[in-house]
Order: sequence, then structure tokens, then C-alpha cells
Amino acid sequence: MKPLKDLTLLDRFLFSETMEDPENLQTMLEIILGKEIVLQYLPQTEKEQKSSPIYRHIRLDVWALDQDETVYDTEVQKRNTKNLPRRSRYYQGWIDSRLLQPGEVDFNHLQDIYVIIICPFDLFGDKKYRHTFHMRSDENPQVVLKDGGTRIFLNTHGTNPEEVSPELVELLHYIEYTNEEPRHSNESERIRRLRERVRRIKEDEEVGAKYMQEWEEREIARREAIAEGRAEGRAKGRAEGRAEGRAEGRARGVSEEKKRILELLRKGYSAEEMMKLLEKEVQEERS
Repeated sequence: MKPLKDLTLLDRFLFSETMEDPENLQTMLEIILGKEIVLQYLPQTEKEQKSSPIYRHIRLDVWALDQDETVYDTEVQKRNTKNLPRRSRYYQGWIDSRLLQPGEVDFNHLQDIYVIIICPFDLFGDKKYRHTFHMRSDENPQVVLKDGGTRIFLNTHGTNPEEVSPELVELLHYIEYTNEEPRHSNESERIRRLRERVRRIKEDEEVGAKYMQEWEEREIARREAIAEGRAEGRAKGRAEGRAEGRAEGRARGVSEEKKRILELLRKGYSAEEMMKLLEKEVQEERS
């Protein structure tokens, strides 16, 4: 377990704690999207959602709405799970399914949505800081399907600063290297304020207690899962052992019975005589 002071904004706990403050989330979204944003409600962090007990649940890192009812889902992902494009599709689809009230017939009331995933690796192999995706026609890429959905993948290790804003480069570097000093003295005012607020979060005793509690809960759940898995494994092993023993016994019995029948046939016993003899031998074994 890393101490709270060593966490970066790529760690979900610190990211969620930081983005619970709407000012922090608003700052980050404005830098990423390059436009002014006014959030309507307090952000919801670590928002766990389940559409049905039989379907896979999801956990949204940070979820928010602005004054135009635009939805923002922002995620941090430290490890390349090789499934982020499809996961982003699942997130968008799940959120879309909740945006219309029952009985609503006009799909034009479906709000715009941004799914933003921040990674410390190059997902697409071209070393770009940002990839922004909209639906386009294969036959005519100039035709955009204006469905209101936008998916953005950010790479903290980009190498094309000339194609994005300097402040976005600063932000992505800070998200990964939260504990390092600024790389230059003219750090943007917005990132400087974000840095100060993150520092205060790390020094907050209540946040520290919450971090320890979450870690303890995860550790207890992990140990219970291990113990449960071991118990299931032992039970399965015993059951499989019994089944294997029965199968082996049956196979051995059939084999021995075949040998005995062949032996009696060679001695000239008739079928009726063999049946009587074998039944007698079985009864003697049972007694």
C-alpha cells in the first residue's frame, strides 16, 4: 500500500477525492476541451452502477453534468488492459440508456456526452497526447454522424506538443507526476491552483483516515475472496477426488469382470453357469 502522500492523480482514490471539488473538475475539463464549462451539480465520484443483477456492473470514476445538461464521464487508467476502446463504448452505452425518462419518444432529447480516459501509455502507437473520436462515414469521412457522443483518449506520454495546448501538456504531466516540482517557473495559474488544492487534500487527516479505511476494506475483501476460493478449491478437490475414485473403481471393476468372464469362457462354462457363478462370487464379496 502506497502512503497517501505518494499517490498521483493516476491513482483512483486521489483522483476521485480531488475531482469531488467541482472547481477542480471544471478546471480539468476546461483545459482538456478548450472551452468554458459551468457544472450544474456536484460531481459524483466512484459512482457504481448496475443495470440488472445479471449484467456486469460498472464503476464510473467521475461523473458530472454542466448547465447545458452535457454529461462528462472522466476516467483514469494506469494499466493497459487491451480493452479500453470497447470499455469506453460500454460506458457510453450504459450512460445513454439512463438519459431518457421512461416514455420519452424523442431521441433528440438525448444529451451530449463526453467519455474521457486518461492513460500513462500510448494506446494507439502514434505518440499523440490526444485522440478525439466521433462517428464518421467510411464512404465520406467529411460526413459526421451528429449523435452527440464524443470519446477522448489522453496519453500523458505524448510527443506532439505543437498539436495541443501547452496547458494540456502541463496538465497531463502533472496528473502522472503529481509529486514532482513544476518543470518550469511559468506554470499556468489554473494548474498551480490545482496543485495547491491537491496538496491540501493529502494533508487532510479525514482524507487520510478514509484512505486507510478503504484500503482495509479492500484488503479484508481480498483475503475473504482468497479464503473462499481456497475453501471452494478444497471442496471441489474432495468432490473431484471422490468422483475420480468412483470412476476409477468402476473402470477397474469392469476390467476385472471382463477378465473373469474370459477366464470362465476358456474353461467351457455356459452362459447360464457363468451367471450363477458370478452372482455367487458377488454375494460372497458383499458378505
